Amino acid sequence: MAKPAKTIQEQIQLLQDRGMLFHNVADAPHFLGNISYYRLKGYWWEMQSDKVNHNFHPNNYFEDIIDLYNFDRHFRLIVFNAIERIEIALRTKLIYHMSLAYGPHWHNETQYFEKYKNHLGFKSKLARDLANSSEEFIIKHYDNHVTENPESWKALEILTLGSLSKLYQNLNHQLPEKAKIATEFGLNNQKYLASWLLSTTYIRNIIAHHGRLWNRVIINKYDWPKSTKDPLLSYTPNQYQRRKIFPLVSAILYMNNRISPGHHIKDELLDLFQQFPNTPLYKMGFPKNWQKEPLWK
Repeated sequence: MAKPAKTIQEQIQLLQDRGMLFHNVADAPHFLGNISYYRLKGYWWEMQSDKVNHNFHPNNYFEDIIDLYNFDRHFRLIVFNAIERIEIALRTKLIYHMSLAYGPHWHNETQYFEKYKNHLGFKSKLARDLANSSEEFIIKHYDNHVTENPESWKALEILTLGSLSKLYQNLNHQLPEKAKIATEFGLNNQKYLASWLLSTTYIRNIIAHHGRLWNRVIINKYDWPKSTKDPLLSYTPNQYQRRKIFPLVSAILYMNNRISPGHHIKDELLDLFQQFPNTPLYKMGFPKNWQKEPLWK
C-alpha cells in the first residue's frame, strides 16, 4: 500500500522519533523545503541501526547529513569538470587520428569497426541526432551541402561521452590509431581505455542527474591495468574495491594528468577533503594511507 505524503513538520517529527538529533531544529524546515526527504535519505541510510524500522544509531545529527550532502555536491562538480576534459580529449583524438588516416567520413565506414550491428545502431542514432540538432554549424552544413553527410569533425561534436566511448570501443582492435589514442591517455592497452571510458560515462550520468556519488556502489565492472606509463596505485584494486568510487576517481585523475597537465583537480579534491574533515572517505573506498598512493602524493 502506498505511503501517505507527510508535511515537513511531520518529516522532522518522524526523524526525531527514530532517533535523529538536531543542533537547531528550527533550521530543518528550510533544508527539507529545498532538498527532499527522499534525496537526503541516501545520506543517512548507513547511519541507521535498524534498516527495517529505520531507527538511527546514537549521536547522529541532521546537520551532519546536510554537511555530507554539501560535500557530495562539491565532489560531483569537481569530478564532472575532470570528466568534461576527458570527453573533449577523446572526441579530439578520435577525429584527428582517424580522419587523417581514413578520411573525413571514417565514422560511417563499417570496415573500421568490430561489430557491424553496433555500428549500424551508431549510424542510426547519429542520423537522428543530426536531424534534431539545433547547432548552427550542423544547420549551415545542410544548408550548403544538402545531400552530403557532415565530416567527422562536425558530426562527432554533437555526440555524448557515452556515444564516443562506444564508438572507440567498437573500433577495429588492429587499427594503430586505436592504440595511439590509448597511449595518449597514458595506457598501454586499448581495452583498458575502452573499459575506463564506459565506467566514466556511468559516473558522468549519475552526476548529470544530480545523483549521490560519495558512497555510490559502482555497478558496472571495468578492467584495471597491471602497469601504466605513469605511477597510479601501488596495488591492483579487486572487484570488491572497484565497487567504490576511489579507484575510478583515481583513473579519471590519471587520465587528466596525461591530457591536461597543469590541471588543479587533485588540489581541488584535497581542499574539499580539508573543508569537510568529518566525511567518512573510507565509505568511498579510500584505503588507509591513501595520501601515500603514487597518484595522490
